[in-house]
Amino acid sequence: MAALTGPRRAAKSGDGKYMVVFLHGYGADGNDLIGLAEPLADHLPDVVFHAPNAPQRCTGNPMGYQWFPIPWLDGSSEMVAAEGMAAAVALLDQWLDDTMAAEGMDAAHTMLVGFSQGTMMALHVAPRRDEPLAGVVGFSGRLLAPEALSAEMKSKMPILLIHGDADEVVPPSSLPEAADALTKAGFETYTHISKGTGHGIAPDGLQLALQFIHQQFKL
Repeated sequence: MAALTGPRRAAKSGDGKYMVVFLHGYGADGNDLIGLAEPLADHLPDVVFHAPNAPQRCTGNPMGYQWFPIPWLDGSSEMVAAEGMAAAVALLDQWLDDTMAAEGMDAAHTMLVGFSQGTMMALHVAPRRDEPLAGVVGFSGRLLAPEALSAEMKSKMPILLIHGDADEVVPPSSLPEAADALTKAGFETYTHISKGTGHGIAPDGLQLALQFIHQQFKL
Protein backbone atom coordinates (compact mmCIF):
# COMPACT_ATOMS: atom_id res chain seq x y z
CA MET A 1 0.00 0.00 0.00
CA ALA A 2 1.39 3.38 -1.01
CA ALA A 3 2.40 6.12 1.39
CA LEU A 4 -0.21 8.69 2.36
CA THR A 5 -0.52 11.88 0.32
CA GLY A 6 -2.68 14.96 0.74
CA PRO A 7 -2.77 18.75 0.86
CA ARG A 8 -0.45 20.94 2.91
CA ARG A 9 -0.88 24.58 3.90
CA ALA A 10 2.29 26.43 4.81
CA ALA A 11 2.53 28.55 7.96
CA LYS A 12 1.14 32.02 7.31
CA SER A 13 4.19 33.60 8.94
CA GLY A 14 6.51 31.67 6.66
CA ASP A 15 8.14 30.14 9.72
CA GLY A 16 6.46 26.88 10.66
CA LYS A 17 7.13 26.02 14.30
CA TYR A 18 4.09 23.80 14.95
CA MET A 19 2.07 21.27 12.95
CA VAL A 20 -1.64 20.43 12.96
CA VAL A 21 -2.70 17.28 11.12
CA PHE A 22 -6.34 16.99 10.03
CA LEU A 23 -7.71 13.43 9.69
CA HIS A 24 -10.83 13.35 7.55
CA GLY A 25 -13.92 11.19 7.84
CA TYR A 26 -15.25 8.21 5.91
CA GLY A 27 -15.85 8.95 2.23
CA ALA A 28 -14.08 12.32 2.27
CA ASP A 29 -10.48 13.36 1.56
CA GLY A 30 -7.82 15.74 2.81
CA ASN A 31 -9.34 18.65 0.91
CA ASP A 32 -12.47 18.28 3.03
CA LEU A 33 -10.65 19.51 6.14
CA ILE A 34 -7.66 21.51 4.88
CA GLY A 35 -10.13 24.37 4.36
CA LEU A 36 -10.26 24.73 8.15
CA ALA A 37 -6.71 26.05 7.96
CA GLU A 38 -8.01 29.23 6.35
CA PRO A 39 -9.95 30.59 9.36
CA LEU A 40 -7.40 29.18 11.80
CA ALA A 41 -4.24 30.52 10.14
CA ASP A 42 -4.81 34.14 11.19
CA HIS A 43 -4.79 32.99 14.80
CA LEU A 44 -2.07 30.35 14.33
CA PRO A 45 0.42 32.01 11.98
CA ASP A 46 3.32 29.69 12.87
CA VAL A 47 1.36 26.48 12.28
CA VAL A 48 1.82 24.24 9.24
CA PHE A 49 -1.34 22.31 8.34
CA HIS A 50 -1.48 18.87 6.73
CA ALA A 51 -4.51 16.78 5.72
CA PRO A 52 -3.48 13.35 4.41
CA ASN A 53 -5.89 11.29 2.35
CA ALA A 54 -6.82 7.96 3.90
CA PRO A 55 -5.19 4.98 2.16
CA GLN A 56 -8.24 3.23 0.66
CA ARG A 57 -10.80 4.35 -1.87
CA CYS A 58 -14.14 4.42 -0.08
CA THR A 59 -16.44 1.51 -0.83
CA GLY A 60 -19.52 3.67 -0.31
CA ASN A 61 -18.15 6.72 -2.14
CA PRO A 62 -15.47 5.94 -4.75
CA MET A 63 -14.74 9.66 -5.10
CA GLY A 64 -13.52 9.72 -1.49
CA TYR A 65 -11.35 7.68 0.84
CA GLN A 66 -11.70 5.55 3.95
CA TRP A 67 -9.24 4.75 6.71
CA PHE A 68 -10.81 1.32 7.01
CA PRO A 69 -14.06 -0.41 5.96
CA ILE A 70 -17.16 -0.02 8.14
CA PRO A 71 -19.17 -3.29 8.10
CA TRP A 72 -22.59 -1.78 8.85
CA LEU A 73 -22.14 0.73 6.02
CA ASP A 74 -20.41 -1.26 3.29
CA GLY A 75 -21.16 -4.88 4.14
CA SER A 76 -17.53 -5.79 4.79
CA SER A 77 -16.61 -8.41 7.38
CA GLU A 78 -15.27 -7.55 10.82
CA MET A 79 -12.02 -9.27 9.86
CA VAL A 80 -11.58 -7.14 6.74
CA ALA A 81 -12.37 -4.01 8.76
CA ALA A 82 -9.82 -4.94 11.43
CA GLU A 83 -7.16 -5.69 8.83
CA GLY A 84 -7.88 -2.40 7.07
CA MET A 85 -7.59 -0.45 10.28
CA ALA A 86 -4.32 -2.13 11.25
CA ALA A 87 -2.85 -1.26 7.86
CA ALA A 88 -4.08 2.35 8.09
CA VAL A 89 -2.67 2.73 11.61
CA ALA A 90 0.77 1.55 10.43
CA LEU A 91 0.67 3.92 7.45
CA LEU A 92 -0.42 6.91 9.53
CA ASP A 93 2.26 6.21 12.12
CA GLN A 94 4.94 6.11 9.44
CA TRP A 95 3.53 9.19 7.71
CA LEU A 96 3.65 11.10 10.99
CA ASP A 97 7.27 10.13 11.55
CA ASP A 98 8.25 11.08 8.00
CA THR A 99 6.29 14.34 7.94
CA MET A 100 7.48 15.50 11.34
CA ALA A 101 11.06 14.88 10.21
CA ALA A 102 10.50 16.71 6.92
CA GLU A 103 8.95 19.70 8.70
CA GLY A 104 11.54 19.72 11.48
CA MET A 105 8.87 19.11 14.12
CA ASP A 106 8.90 17.01 17.25
CA ALA A 107 5.91 15.36 18.93
CA ALA A 108 5.45 18.22 21.41
CA HIS A 109 4.86 20.59 18.48
CA THR A 110 2.43 18.30 16.63
CA MET A 111 -1.31 17.87 17.13
CA LEU A 112 -3.98 15.67 15.54
CA VAL A 113 -7.45 17.02 14.72
CA GLY A 114 -9.85 14.33 13.57
CA PHE A 115 -13.40 14.24 12.27
CA SER A 116 -15.62 11.14 12.50
CA GLN A 117 -13.54 8.16 11.29
CA GLY A 118 -10.51 10.48 11.46
CA THR A 119 -11.22 10.94 15.17
CA MET A 120 -11.29 7.16 15.58
CA MET A 121 -7.85 7.02 13.98
CA ALA A 122 -6.47 9.90 16.07
CA LEU A 123 -7.71 8.44 19.36
CA HIS A 124 -6.24 5.05 18.46
CA VAL A 125 -2.87 6.15 17.07
CA ALA A 126 -1.84 8.99 19.38
CA PRO A 127 -1.81 7.06 22.70
CA ARG A 128 0.14 4.21 21.11
CA ARG A 129 3.03 6.39 19.93
CA ASP A 130 6.23 6.44 22.00
CA GLU A 131 6.40 10.22 22.33
CA PRO A 132 3.33 12.20 23.48
CA LEU A 133 1.87 14.55 20.92
CA ALA A 134 0.82 18.04 22.01
CA GLY A 135 -2.82 16.96 22.00
CA VAL A 136 -5.74 15.51 20.10
CA VAL A 137 -8.99 17.18 19.06
CA GLY A 138 -11.74 14.76 18.09
CA PHE A 139 -14.95 15.90 16.38
CA SER A 140 -17.95 13.58 16.04
CA GLY A 141 -16.08 10.32 16.55
CA ARG A 142 -15.65 7.31 18.78
CA LEU A 143 -12.93 5.61 20.79
CA LEU A 144 -12.48 2.16 19.29
CA ALA A 145 -11.53 -0.79 21.51
CA PRO A 146 -11.64 1.21 24.78
CA GLU A 147 -10.97 -1.98 26.72
CA ALA A 148 -7.51 -2.22 25.11
CA LEU A 149 -6.44 1.35 25.77
CA SER A 150 -4.84 0.99 29.21
CA ALA A 151 -2.77 -2.03 28.19
CA GLU A 152 -1.63 -0.66 24.82
CA MET A 153 -1.05 3.04 25.47
CA LYS A 154 2.54 4.29 25.49
CA SER A 155 2.02 8.02 25.99
CA LYS A 156 -0.60 10.46 27.25
CA MET A 157 -1.65 13.86 25.99
CA PRO A 158 -4.58 16.24 26.59
CA ILE A 159 -7.65 15.38 24.53
CA LEU A 160 -10.63 17.53 23.53
CA LEU A 161 -13.79 15.74 22.36
CA ILE A 162 -16.55 17.68 20.57
CA HIS A 163 -19.85 16.25 19.35
CA GLY A 164 -23.15 17.57 18.05
CA ASP A 165 -26.23 16.59 20.03
CA ALA A 166 -28.17 16.07 16.79
CA ASP A 167 -25.63 13.74 15.17
CA GLU A 168 -27.47 10.99 13.28
CA VAL A 169 -24.31 9.27 11.99
CA VAL A 170 -22.21 8.76 15.11
CA PRO A 171 -24.40 8.77 18.25
CA PRO A 172 -23.75 11.65 20.69
CA SER A 173 -23.44 9.01 23.42
CA SER A 174 -20.08 8.13 21.85
CA LEU A 175 -18.60 11.25 23.48
CA PRO A 176 -19.22 10.35 27.15
CA GLU A 177 -18.28 6.74 26.43
CA ALA A 178 -14.92 7.83 25.01
CA ALA A 179 -14.36 10.46 27.69
CA ASP A 180 -15.02 7.94 30.47
CA ALA A 181 -12.53 5.43 29.08
CA LEU A 182 -9.89 8.09 28.41
CA THR A 183 -10.26 9.61 31.88
CA LYS A 184 -10.02 6.20 33.55
CA ALA A 185 -6.82 5.56 31.56
CA GLY A 186 -5.36 8.79 32.93
CA PHE A 187 -5.83 11.19 30.02
CA GLU A 188 -6.59 14.85 30.68
CA THR A 189 -9.91 14.96 28.83
CA TYR A 190 -12.15 17.89 27.91
CA THR A 191 -15.58 17.64 26.30
CA HIS A 192 -18.09 19.90 24.58
CA ILE A 193 -21.54 19.32 23.11
CA SER A 194 -22.52 21.55 20.19
CA LYS A 195 -26.25 22.21 20.56
CA GLY A 196 -28.40 21.59 17.49
CA THR A 197 -25.42 20.32 15.49
CA GLY A 198 -25.55 17.19 13.37
CA HIS A 199 -22.60 15.27 11.97
CA GLY A 200 -20.36 18.24 11.36
CA ILE A 201 -18.18 20.95 12.87
CA ALA A 202 -20.04 23.95 14.27
CA PRO A 203 -18.50 27.41 14.89
CA ASP A 204 -18.54 26.95 18.68
CA GLY A 205 -16.67 23.66 18.36
CA LEU A 206 -14.08 25.16 16.03
CA GLN A 207 -13.54 28.08 18.41
CA LEU A 208 -12.94 25.68 21.30
CA ALA A 209 -10.53 23.69 19.16
CA LEU A 210 -8.63 26.89 18.41
CA GLN A 211 -8.42 27.72 22.12
CA PHE A 212 -7.22 24.18 22.85
CA ILE A 213 -4.52 24.38 20.17
CA HIS A 214 -3.35 27.71 21.58
CA GLN A 215 -3.23 26.21 25.07
CA GLN A 216 -1.35 23.06 24.14
CA PHE A 217 1.16 24.84 21.90
CA LYS A 218 1.55 27.51 24.60
CA LEU A 219 1.01 30.29 22.08
